[in-house]
Amino acid sequence: MEYFISALIGYLSGSVPFAYILVKNAQGIDITKTGSGNAGAMNSFEVSKSKLIGIQVLMLDAVKGLLSVYLPLFIFPVSFIFPALGLLFAVFGHCYSPWINFKGGRGLATCAGGAILVFPFLLIVWIVYWMFFYLFKRDILFANIFAIVLSLLSVLILANVSVKYTNPHADSAASVLLFSCSVLLVIFSKHIEPLKELLNVRQKSSEGNDGE
Repeated sequence: MEYFISALIGYLSGSVPFAYILVKNAQGIDITKTGSGNAGAMNSFEVSKSKLIGIQVLMLDAVKGLLSVYLPLFIFPVSFIFPALGLLFAVFGHCYSPWINFKGGRGLATCAGGAILVFPFLLIVWIVYWMFFYLFKRDILFANIFAIVLSLLSVLILANVSVKYTNPHADSAASVLLFSCSVLLVIFSKHIEPLKELLNVRQKSSEGNDGE
């Protein structure tokens, strides 16, 4: 029952589409049909042209992740699996919200909000990779994709180190790996289309150079 309740808490908190609500109320725009169609902070800013709305969405999405971790910790005995499960389902609910036809954001802010409590190691590793690739390419989605992949590889390679930096302390490396793989794969699923676009641009550029 604890597993089900933790997952339910996470999914319900994560599924609240703040980007859709704020942009719709402020400007009457359906964010799922405008811009990239992504119900997250970046598209909220680009569609609304409002830094305030973008920041509000970013902060509220992070709070969803925070609540998905805090509530299971508050309700149930101290155990890594319950808040981790809550965060996983919060990210899933954010990415595939039932309130907006299972559309949503890319899950990074929600994951970060919860990871800062339950698994800061993953968050720090992701930020380091993201900054490196963003400075290299100056492309947010490019940095997102490579940071996701390399963060997952880092957790896999440094499994024993990762366990030390979980809160509450995980019982095994297996539970940390399962959580990390699951949450990063959910986030990666929302980056498949941007990845295809990046590959298409690269392919077209390569074909153009070959034709010269």
